[in-house]
Amino acid sequence: MFNIGVISDTHGLLRPQATGFLRGSDAIIHAGDVGDPDILADLEKVAPVTAVRGNIDTAAWSKKLPETNVLKHGGLHIYVLHDVQRLDLKPSISGFAAVIFGHSHKPLIEWREGVLFFNPGSAGPRRFQLPISVGRLVLNKGKLTPELIELQVR
Repeated sequence: MFNIGVISDTHGLLRPQATGFLRGSDAIIHAGDVGDPDILADLEKVAPVTAVRGNIDTAAWSKKLPETNVLKHGGLHIYVLHDVQRLDLKPSISGFAAVIFGHSHKPLIEWREGVLFFNPGSAGPRRFQLPISVGRLVLNKGKLTPELIELQVR
């Protein structure tokens, strides 16, 4: 079993509740709008991080982040980008098991043509009435199981 913690749209705020949830992950995906390079450094202390640049990541440090990235484990390939509207490939034909994204701040688990489309929602500052959330992907014997977790924050 391999646990991947999934976080997005921190916008410069890494909540202790999010870090607590991510502890025990074997890997972490950050789906963009990081907002502060210290967030990635802090996440790296928990587990190896696969990250992408989001639309607010415009400072010099963020230019090192790719617009898309791929995490490979156990024969599964996971495609990561910030805005799913910018997806420029067909994941089912390209051999991806999942597409991880952020941007909308809306948590989502959806299967399309056998591919998981997963948005953990936003773990940063609250936007509108949307929840503060993170996610987890569990890889077990070639099967991918997604989970969304709403963080209890004030």
